[in-house]
Amino acid sequence: MRTVPTVDDLAADAVTHHYDDMIAPSGLTNFLGTARVDHDLTAISAVTFPPVSQGLTQTAVCFVDGRIVESYGAPITHEWRPDRVRRKATLPGLDLVTDTVCAPGQTAVAIEVSVTNTGESPRTVPVALTLTAGAARSTEAWLDAVAPSEGNTVEAGQARLVFANRSQTAWCVQGVDREADVRLSGIAPATGAHEVGIGGAERGGEIGVTLDLAPGQSARFGYVHAVGATREAATAAFEAIAADVPGTVRAAENFWDAQLDAAFTPGNEEFSGHLPTLETSSEPLRRLYWWGVLGTIWFRREFEGNVLGRSYDTLMPNYWATTTFIWDYSLSSITHALLDPEVMERQLRHWIDSDIHTHFGTSSLTGGPVGRWYSVNDYAMTRLVHDYVRFTGDKGLLDTESGGRPVHEHVREWARAWHALRGSSPLADYGEIDNLLECVSSYTHEVASLNAANVWNLRTAAELLAARGDEDEAAKLRAEADDLVGEVVDLYETGTGHFAARQPDGTRVPVRHVYDFSVVGTTIPADLDDKTRAEMVDFYRDELQTETWLRSLSPWDPDASFSVRPDHQWNGAYPAWPADAARALVALGAPQVALDWLPGLARSANQGPPGQAHFTEEAMPTVAGGARKAPPQLPYIIDWACSSAGAYVALVIESFFGVDPKTGSTDLDTAKACIAALDPDAVLKGLRIGDRVVDVHADGTVVDSQ
Repeated sequence: MRTVPTVDDLAADAVTHHYDDMIAPSGLTNFLGTARVDHDLTAISAVTFPPVSQGLTQTAVCFVDGRIVESYGAPITHEWRPDRVRRKATLPGLDLVTDTVCAPGQTAVAIEVSVTNTGESPRTVPVALTLTAGAARSTEAWLDAVAPSEGNTVEAGQARLVFANRSQTAWCVQGVDREADVRLSGIAPATGAHEVGIGGAERGGEIGVTLDLAPGQSARFGYVHAVGATREAATAAFEAIAADVPGTVRAAENFWDAQLDAAFTPGNEEFSGHLPTLETSSEPLRRLYWWGVLGTIWFRREFEGNVLGRSYDTLMPNYWATTTFIWDYSLSSITHALLDPEVMERQLRHWIDSDIHTHFGTSSLTGGPVGRWYSVNDYAMTRLVHDYVRFTGDKGLLDTESGGRPVHEHVREWARAWHALRGSSPLADYGEIDNLLECVSSYTHEVASLNAANVWNLRTAAELLAARGDEDEAAKLRAEADDLVGEVVDLYETGTGHFAARQPDGTRVPVRHVYDFSVVGTTIPADLDDKTRAEMVDFYRDELQTETWLRSLSPWDPDASFSVRPDHQWNGAYPAWPADAARALVALGAPQVALDWLPGLARSANQGPPGQAHFTEEAMPTVAGGARKAPPQLPYIIDWACSSAGAYVALVIESFFGVDPKTGSTDLDTAKACIAALDPDAVLKGLRIGDRVVDVHADGTVVDSQ
């Protein structure tokens, strides 16, 4: 029974599609940067290695026999693994295979290209790549969803084209590893950006190779795309990889297998902590656990100039590069606390030093704020500090000075921040959709989720303060929570299983959304009566849950007509919502509903790490049985991967195994464990709680690891 995955274990199902099918183009990373792998055999875009970025610029589009490959109409198969994407196509008399990797330790992408003559006669096959670049380097934070890019100058070199921005602070070298014809396009650069629908990036030129193939014979060449802040740096990276492209492809596999092994190894040299291994006979459970681990590691970023040294981005490969969102980071909170606690502590202190009520995230380029305020921030920060302290045992963080005062004072402030948001009601008013779910117009003002979270914040702050001896203040916070919880419960629409959002004029607008279900269900389940809990579970099963995913908004909700963005609407869900909904099912007393859902849900872990949203089966057909990732183009604007994947790790550890460490204690209460109903022999091995490392068995037994 394997307990540590390899790249093969995490390989996505092969996806075969035609030009512009509804398939989200996948991404690759080596922790220094990212690249998007596009539909055709060699095309890549969004090659971004901070501080150099290129927006969504596409390059290396493939022509065979002088004809653009996509025009042949041949389906192209993509096979993603953490280390590479293999693309395959069959053209008349030819089989073509490419392997694309982000080169370990280099600010570069490499593609190994193989062409086989399947005909009965010798052939001379010209293969050309049209090349362009949009290299830019900004000294400011990247404050737009798409990273900066700019027009580049270009010059021809030996088997390469060399691109630079006008200030020569960003360079891109692209070419091949064998003799080639190099031609500049001869087209004058455009004076400005194209209008939407007219065109894309200018062609800088093209590189062509000629392959002479006997029947049944194969030939190869390698393509390299390297960037740097200087010509020398980009050229050095290009030449190092071009010297051995096949070796670079092999090195990427070794690199990723080593990262995955380190993530589960105590005392490893890659992370400041480690995650427990999972022993189970349940393949769906194991698959979802590994999915959550991969989807967190995937966002590690430690490029030159990262203000934190190492950070964890939120989205890739299309949007918000170099930005860490507070909300998304908190959804993987337990995973960060176990896997990389030193990095988490630095990130927390950085956010505490800032004003979390003015932005949604932080730029790792500058350390400065990015975006507008998100209403969830107080809840997210409380959750982050709580999980960090209770899993690491680092209670001293609470007395550490940050932002001019001890952290415990910030925790108390977050717990009471809702006071300033009250109008005429006792509950907080969280404003309009831009501060909340963005694409649900009725989910505004006094929402049940974040008001329930305020109850939880008060009680959690009380736990943290009591652990440092401030029992008087803790008692006041608990009493305040007890007074508030009844007001939150009053938002419940009796008999329906869902809640209302109260408007400033007192009007109640029923909203059938999973976010209320999940947050209320995980923050105040004990404050709900049995009838309400049962109605909530019935509502979830009847209107939100699907076989392989869930609907964020019930299709019976009138606001289902408002938007088609699938992260929060009827046609799909953000990746953490299934995990958090399953956690709510457990907390609401329906663990078997969650356990029975796992086989279908695990089939959606078949397209690489979790996407920013997956479609429900009703909205789009599944991909090999899994809920299809939504694509990046309008109107969906959804990225291929999202860092909140760690929610699946929390589901396994905290909900299924019932691991609930209390602040300041290494004793574990596992009374709420439910995993034995799925696999009575399951074990979490090597779970770290403070200075203690334990094995947690399905029956709730906790023993120190050997």
